[in-house]
Amino acid sequence: MSEAEIGKVTDFFAKPVVAGIELTDTLRIGDKLHIKGSSTDMELAVKSMQIDRVSVTEAKPGDLVGIEVPDRVRRGDRVYKITEGP
Repeated sequence: MSEAEIGKVTDFFAKPVVAGIELTDTLRIGDKLHIKGSSTDMELAVKSMQIDRVSVTEAKPGDLVGIEVPDRVRRGDRVYKITEGP
């Protein structure tokens, strides 16, 4: 497995537990992510994603998306896409 940075966390909302992420690469429903920061380290699959409160299946570089996360993330945490293979 390999990881490539695709964005960073810009916001966090506690209810529902959602991370606002500014993308530098494409993100799709089903992609696996690794969010890492000084006190954050989690992996998750993207189950739903929104841009301006509208559900989308794909987002492109420059988009600001909201995705549900299992726990707290912090502004500035790095977001990596996990890919299978070498």
